Amino acid sequence: MKVFGTDVIRGSVSSKRKRPSYALIIRDDNREVFSGEVSLFRLMRRIISERPDILAVDSIREISRDQSELVALMQQFPTKTKLVQVTGGEKQQTLQVVAKRYNITFKNRFDPFEEARAIAGIAEAGGGFEVQVFEDSSDIIVSRGRSPGRGGWSQNRYVRKIHGAVLNKGREIEDTLKESGLKYEKREFKGYGGFKRVEFHISGGREDIPSFGGGGTDVQVKVRSGRLDKIRYVQQGGRKKHLIVGIDPGTTFGFAALDYEANLIALKSSRQMSVADWIEEISLAGKPVIVATDKSRMPSTVEKIKRAFSAVPFIPAEEKTQEEKYSVTSGYSYANDHERDALYAALEAHKFFKNKFRNIERKIPAGVDLDLVRTGLIRGMTPEKILGEILPESVDKEPSEVVEGDISSGRDTRILQLEGMVRNLKAYAAELEGTLTKKDAEIISLEKRLASERSERAEVRKRDAEIELRESRIKVFKKKLRSAERKNKRLLKQIDRLKRFADIQTGEFIPFKVIPSLTKDSLRSLEDEFGINEGDIIYAGNTRGWGSTAVQILSESSVQVLITGKDEDLKLKDALRALNIVLIDAADIKLSLRGKFGYVLRCDLESALSAWQSGQEKFMRSKSEEMLESIVKEYQSERIKEVWRG
Repeated sequence: MKVFGTDVIRGSVSSKRKRPSYALIIRDDNREVFSGEVSLFRLMRRIISERPDILAVDSIREISRDQSELVALMQQFPTKTKLVQVTGGEKQQTLQVVAKRYNITFKNRFDPFEEARAIAGIAEAGGGFEVQVFEDSSDIIVSRGRSPGRGGWSQNRYVRKIHGAVLNKGREIEDTLKESGLKYEKREFKGYGGFKRVEFHISGGREDIPSFGGGGTDVQVKVRSGRLDKIRYVQQGGRKKHLIVGIDPGTTFGFAALDYEANLIALKSSRQMSVADWIEEISLAGKPVIVATDKSRMPSTVEKIKRAFSAVPFIPAEEKTQEEKYSVTSGYSYANDHERDALYAALEAHKFFKNKFRNIERKIPAGVDLDLVRTGLIRGMTPEKILGEILPESVDKEPSEVVEGDISSGRDTRILQLEGMVRNLKAYAAELEGTLTKKDAEIISLEKRLASERSERAEVRKRDAEIELRESRIKVFKKKLRSAERKNKRLLKQIDRLKRFADIQTGEFIPFKVIPSLTKDSLRSLEDEFGINEGDIIYAGNTRGWGSTAVQILSESSVQVLITGKDEDLKLKDALRALNIVLIDAADIKLSLRGKFGYVLRCDLESALSAWQSGQEKFMRSKSEEMLESIVKEYQSERIKEVWRG
């Protein structure tokens, strides 16, 4: 990768009298190969000739006054060259702050060459934002290379020659676009003998357009990229910012996000958002590496969010008072207590890792993204593993003092740097061994304590399980007891009614049971409440809606008498006579109704039974006669059939 890093030495693009001069640092394949002073004109010549991957600047205002001038400048860039603003996008930070993030230091911030060297190192390490002014479309304009002028006798032939050349070049470009498969729109402006101008609007950037050669003396060809309405800044590599996130769950959800320097990135609270909405909100702010809470036990909501991002949890050793939380968050602005608690949790997590960050920053070379190193440390990687896995990709990115042509000097400097790194790592390894011994002793003590706690908690859990089982059984028995008590009350009431019913049967009165209508539902309700016994007398208020099921219930219960109040049905009378159940019309006897019971005089009932019995005998004789007649007719029919067969 070749990177141009620039910083203004003197002058300004806004000045008409004093044009700018730049300090230029060129890095190629992780080595500094050039350091010198150039004008803007010479800088552009080197960019066009050497085709660097990145032109890195402190601010785009150093190379252009406005967007139009920046577009004109970038139109000259090779297709693979990117413009990178290392101090940020629309929101910029100072170069010192950005350089610190990549462990790059420079002694004199007023030295343009020091700043240009830092700018190149940051861009090479993947820092900064790519500046984009072109959209993903391009225009190819084929036009006359020279003016026809007034001319003389051969003027028409001369015009035909130029316009014919424009036509031929337009067709050549169109064939090339068809072969490459690019989508395009074409506009043609006719002229004498051909075309004055041909325009192609292509759905693709300049890098997608194939080469089709120059235009020649009579034709000129221009390629222009489509221009964006507004400058767009895209972070290099597309990596999201690593965050320390503090969360206060509950009815009102509070969330705070800090970067590794404890800068507040986001702070919000709401009662209207679900866990899924909060996960999306947090992901927009960046990539959470630590998810912290101010509780001594992590709530389930915080646990879900932690798992969603595969983040490292942070739980304080003990919960703090409101006064302590106010003290820790005093330097920040928040809207409510929920935002304050979330911010406090994030700050406590940052405080816990702050010293560890400082210790490892001393051990790594310049030009390395400290966010990656800190993230590895948080996720439990040892310093050796971090230096072994993360740094090899960028270990050669440390700026050196080598100038063009002095290769041996750069090699010696690199050896000295590596030897110093080895010494630092050995000292750090010895320090870690001592810490490891202390940690082993602490782990043994904590394991003993944990075993004791587990045995106590196991006994508590066993006792709680037994209590819970017994309570569940008690609930079941209580439910059965309440059901039995209700059933007992119902049976006692039924016994009381039956006693009163039995008392009425003595003497000259005979009791009967009352139902509103002769239906199966009324009979089953009577069965549930008082029972239907053999020899009972039942009074039905009306017989409308009777059916075979109701008659069958009367027959199966051996009911002696059915008294009907009104709407007597002849079919019902025949059905009951067939089952030998007495049917008495209420109009033929005197009744006394008392709710669900009634009584009738014994003498009246006996006379009604006598009358029904005489009618029953006639009914049975008529049935016998009908049956005998049916048998005779059937016999006669069979004899007639036999005669006809014979």
